[in-house]
Amino acid sequence: MKNRKIIIGITGASGQIYAKILLDALDAHHSDFDEVAVIFTQTGKQVFDYEIDENTAKYKNIKIYENSDLFAPFSSGSSNYDTLIIIPCSMGMLARIANGYAGDLIARTADVMLKERRKLIAVTRETPLNLIHIRNMEQITLAGGIVCPASPSFYSKPQSIDDIAKTVVERILCLSGINIEGYKWQGK
Repeated sequence: MKNRKIIIGITGASGQIYAKILLDALDAHHSDFDEVAVIFTQTGKQVFDYEIDENTAKYKNIKIYENSDLFAPFSSGSSNYDTLIIIPCSMGMLARIANGYAGDLIARTADVMLKERRKLIAVTRETPLNLIHIRNMEQITLAGGIVCPASPSFYSKPQSIDDIAKTVVERILCLSGINIEGYKWQGK
């Protein structure tokens, strides 16, 4: 898996457990990647701190960028970062990306991923959806992005909230082309 450079965008939507489990998995397998970078929106960091109650400094192998840092390497199409996962992705961020408003680092990086035909995965965590949300999801899908709602599966018979959240993260890793062991449905 070397030669992979992954960016994780974390917005202010509830569902930070998904981001935490993803960061834990990527940090545990850091030797498989050239780089894993994280961008928090201001609200994303606040909600992460509130919902998770853990210090992100524990991620020694993950570089954290400010969302205002438009000089980050992946804000340019000439960089060789291949995947952006926005987890959780707020409807506000989804709207900015869908409508080409790249005023912060996450939205700019998403714009780069789409224009360079690289992988963009938006893990939305909103319910119910209104028509504007649905049309923004359509726009991103038509532009080549993947909208992956944080909708857990129960085939693995999860026993805890973390187990339930892992079903979403394992799906995201699979969509990203990252092969980290996890439950795979084999049929009955």
